Amino acid sequence: MALHEDQIQVTEVEKAMETASTSEKKTISTILIIIAMQTEALPVVNRFHLSEDPDDVFPKGVPWVRYHGIYKDLHINLIWPGKDSLLGVDNVGTVSASLVTYASVLALKPDLIINAGTAGGFKAKGACIGDAFLASDVAFHDRRIPIPVFDLYGIGARKVFCPSNMLKELNLKVGKLSTGDSLDMSPHDEASILANDTSIKDMEGAAVAYVADLLSVPAIFIKAVTDVVDGDKPTAEEFLQNLVTVTAALDHAIVQVVDFINGKCLSEL
Repeated sequence: MALHEDQIQVTEVEKAMETASTSEKKTISTILIIIAMQTEALPVVNRFHLSEDPDDVFPKGVPWVRYHGIYKDLHINLIWPGKDSLLGVDNVGTVSASLVTYASVLALKPDLIINAGTAGGFKAKGACIGDAFLASDVAFHDRRIPIPVFDLYGIGARKVFCPSNMLKELNLKVGKLSTGDSLDMSPHDEASILANDTSIKDMEGAAVAYVADLLSVPAIFIKAVTDVVDGDKPTAEEFLQNLVTVTAALDHAIVQVVDFINGKCLSEL
């Protein structure tokens, strides 16, 4: 007997719900950690005793670097986008983050993505230097498209996976993350950031979240505060001054999170 179109659609929805339920009950075994800067990445590499992959899983010619290894019951892949071939600086920002996340998910098929890094924080939202935040929502603050509906697309606001049990157990703050491709904050960006009700500001998170949603992989966002955006010090100066110290706080937070994840399924986080 042939199924009507509406019956087929219901069946497809039921299958999708069953797949999602099964995924939530499956013990997490493979983690993908995306970190933009080498200074942020190497302490984590050393902490988990990860090895650089000599057999590159990425397209020939890209600068992306994969570290991997086994920690407890987890297979960890850490991806750093590498250095710009012309200028020799870290490939920060949304373009590299989205490309790396997309290629890594296709190649490595992780159960969970962790986007970790440093960020600016807002003292008006209780952020202090060295605080580690778990993002509850993400949005962009520099994609201004003043056309109905396109304006919402530009902001790209979305809720992200924010594990409630993890928040209860670990000493992490929670807040909304706003992403843009500039370290400083223009008046236009500031207006968008305030509209986004932002606690922390970075250059990659919302791009990683977009790809994670696109490919249906849960992602969490751990950000440690290097500079107080609404403080009295120049952002670049404060960022560089605190980068090494705050990277140690970020490393500690990542270890806490990974230890908490070990042996659990998504629904237990």
